[in-house]
Amino acid sequence: MMTIEEEKSRQNRSYKLLLIFAMISMTMMFAGITSAFVVSKSRTDWMKNFQMPNAFFISLILIILCSVTIFLAKSAIKKDNRNLTTIFLLTTLALGIGFVKFQFEGFNQLYLSGLVPVGGTGSITISFIYVVVITHLAHLAGGIISLLIIIYNHFKQKYNSSQFLGIELGAMYWHFLDFLWVYLFLFLYFFK
Repeated sequence: MMTIEEEKSRQNRSYKLLLIFAMISMTMMFAGITSAFVVSKSRTDWMKNFQMPNAFFISLILIILCSVTIFLAKSAIKKDNRNLTTIFLLTTLALGIGFVKFQFEGFNQLYLSGLVPVGGTGSITISFIYVVVITHLAHLAGGIISLLIIIYNHFKQKYNSSQFLGIELGAMYWHFLDFLWVYLFLFLYFFK
C-alpha cells in the first residue's frame, strides 16, 4: 500500500508527463508548419526580401523575460518568499500581455506595409507568417489562462516550499513557449 506522500509524488509525475506529451504534440504541429514553409519557399511567388516587423523583436525580448520571471517566481516560492513570488508572477503576466500587444503591433506593421495574407495584394509568405504567429498566440493564450489560475491559487495560499506543482508546471509551459517563439522567430528571420 502506498503512503499519501508516495501517491502525491506519483500524481505529480503524471501531471508533468501529461504536460510533456502536450508540448511534444505542439512541437510536432509547429514542425509541420515550418516544414510546409520550407517546401513553399520554392514557389515563384515567394517573397525573398521580407523584413521582420520591429514589434516582433520587442516581443522576442518580452517572452525571454517571461521565462526569467517565472523561473524567479518558482525559486522564490521554494524559499517560501510569498511577496517576491507575487511580484514575479504578476510581472510574468504583464510581460506576457506585453508580448501579445507587440505581436498585434507586428501584424499592424505588416498591414501598414501592404503585407496582407489574402486578397489581391496577398502573399503566401505573409500567410505563413500569420499562421505561425497566430498559432503561437493561441498557445500563449493557454499560458496566460494557466498563469491567471496560478496567481489565483497563489493568492489563496495553495503554494509553499513543499507544494508548488502548479507554479512548476506553469514554468515548464512558459519556458516551452519561450523556446518555441525564439525558434520560430529565428526561423522566420533567417530562413527567407
